[in-house]
Amino acid sequence: MSEIQEKSYAELHKPSSSFDSRDAYLEHELQIMQPKRWRINLPFRDYRFEFEDTIPAMAGTIGKVVMVGAVAAAFAGPLGLPESFVLENVRYELLIVSLFILLLSGFFLPSANLPGTHGPLIPLIPLVVAAGGHPLAFGLLIGIFGFLLGITKGGSLMARLTSNGVCGGLLLYLGFIGTTGQVKKLFEWAEGFNMPHIAFIVILGTILLYALLEHWRKRWLAVPLGCLLAGVTAYILGAPFAFKTAPGLPPMSPAYWWGENSGWMLGLPTLDSFLVVFPFAVLAVAMWSPDFLGHQMFQKISYPERTEKVQMNIDDTMLGCSARQVAGSILGGANFTSSWGTYIVPASIAKRPIPAGAVLTALFCIIAGVWGYPMDLAIWQPVLSVALVVGVYVPLLEAGMEMTRKGKTTQSAAIVVFSSALVNPVFGWSLTMLLDNLGLIGCKERSSELGTMGRVVVPAIGFIILCAVMGAVGMLPGIPALLPQFRNL
Repeated sequence: MSEIQEKSYAELHKPSSSFDSRDAYLEHELQIMQPKRWRINLPFRDYRFEFEDTIPAMAGTIGKVVMVGAVAAAFAGPLGLPESFVLENVRYELLIVSLFILLLSGFFLPSANLPGTHGPLIPLIPLVVAAGGHPLAFGLLIGIFGFLLGITKGGSLMARLTSNGVCGGLLLYLGFIGTTGQVKKLFEWAEGFNMPHIAFIVILGTILLYALLEHWRKRWLAVPLGCLLAGVTAYILGAPFAFKTAPGLPPMSPAYWWGENSGWMLGLPTLDSFLVVFPFAVLAVAMWSPDFLGHQMFQKISYPERTEKVQMNIDDTMLGCSARQVAGSILGGANFTSSWGTYIVPASIAKRPIPAGAVLTALFCIIAGVWGYPMDLAIWQPVLSVALVVGVYVPLLEAGMEMTRKGKTTQSAAIVVFSSALVNPVFGWSLTMLLDNLGLIGCKERSSELGTMGRVVVPAIGFIILCAVMGAVGMLPGIPALLPQFRNL
């Protein structure tokens, strides 16, 4: 250990041929890396590129195209914007995020996961629009609140107060809901052209491939091989597909995007716009903690011992996401950010650190945005669904099961799933964390070691604030919104 502290990464690096296995080489790379926060980290001096880095980069790019497209479409529908708006804004966002990936995760803040897209926020967007919310005001408030949470280290505090049972249950819920959701979408897609058997064959083939890769200890290849198998199988069986998006660049001027007769066609926000989106922004940032925590815990489970330095730092990731959110919103992008799950989960499986894959992800995003054709392939349903299932959701299920194997964790895990099904994962996480820390469920010894602040005060205040915000906008089932302007949405 002292040798690692005294020597640099370049001095400690050994060629892969000097190790008995590829896994041993990759684990050694994780253990000798010494990332520097807010100082330049250079390729080959501080980290290296490996073939395995292309896997999370590809999965992350597919996920980014899909998720940003979903956010832009969620706004475009209620606002009456044309389909071209979605395409151009996705391209714009791919270029914006590439810059931040390179500067932060790639060079200056390698402990921060990439700033991705806030998937759980998408169902709330129609409510935001119906209430008169402005996307620029919404994005700026999310960035400001996220920055405050990051500099006060609120994210890492929540991580310390969340037990393995609570986190494991959260991963199980997210993994199960995500997997079943993608299976349903794949069948709906195939039924759209009266060939539902294609979905069945694609899913069955993916299951068999995943099992074989698990057996061969090559699970990190699940995304590229799974997407290839799904795409080729669906196409051979007669599923329609065509390349439509030609090469090009989107409008690059913020004045275009925030004009009254161009881009969003909304002009600039007013003070009322900020007041309307305030509760939604609080809720959006509150959703960050369970999201970030799940990604960090998956990484810890996947990495070997003595790799704390290269593990995702929740507070750094919050700061990176906040900076990217503010800049992206001002420039005119539709993205609302969170920790990039479709990148960090495959990267953890492949036993690769954040920065090398981040650089490749930025490159892939630029290629997809400018070339155009890869975007068509990324959003084709069989490729999209398989990438998300084998790259994110099934690994989350596995990690959740792993976390609930030891200790008194099953009670807390079950309550998380139950309460998340009642409202949403934020409600489930905050309620179960409170019950777990009070010692009503889970490990009583752990509860007694937390102290009054960790056991009662912080979890109780957090749960009350989240319930108040969700109740204000009408997100508690069966209870009308507390604020009148949200009751008829």
